[in-house]
Amino acid sequence: MEAKVFQLDGSDAGRTVPLNEAVFGVEPNDHAVWLDVRRIQAGARQGTHKAKERNEVAGSTRKLFRQKGTGMARAGSAKSPIRRSGGTIFGPRPRTYDLKVNRKTQVLARRSALSRKAEQGQVSVIESFKLERASTQAVASLIKALDLKGARVLLLTNGHNPELYRSGRNVEKVRVKNASEVSTLDVIQASVVLIEEGALDGLVAQLSPSTAAA
Repeated sequence: MEAKVFQLDGSDAGRTVPLNEAVFGVEPNDHAVWLDVRRIQAGARQGTHKAKERNEVAGSTRKLFRQKGTGMARAGSAKSPIRRSGGTIFGPRPRTYDLKVNRKTQVLARRSALSRKAEQGQVSVIESFKLERASTQAVASLIKALDLKGARVLLLTNGHNPELYRSGRNVEKVRVKNASEVSTLDVIQASVVLIEEGALDGLVAQLSPSTAAA
């Protein structure tokens, strides 16, 4: 499997690069993708929700009226959950939503997501994302030249690239990530993945089955 190489201005570099079959050519495992996306989304939840129960609500514990002879149902504390301003029954409490997914499964999920994009022709390679200074126009011109305006585009860089990050944050639906930090969710949310040529070897080293087994 090969991918076309483009220059930073969007012009065709006139060549292709091979995409490693161990990362971009595996049979996608949809269940592994689901598990990893579920882990990522669960971990993003704050879990700070809290409702006061009857022992935490302010108010008197005095019996509201005598037990019998009133013609009404018996009632105790005003903090009873069935009364207005009373406590909540089994209300939410602060908790963590973190889920454990094996590292091998996480790696398989990322390989599956990248393979699906490559299979659908949604992976291209950019020679270099190096910019002398931050330039929103440079990223916007690249998106326009590749006819990707309006598409969700993921730019994967070879290492930390603050100039490109600042350049892409004002371009609609464009996201910049370090290739070594990309997640399964980042890949599947993108319509097109543009990978810096220098980042390919790092992705292969990080996601190859031999690395995952280590």
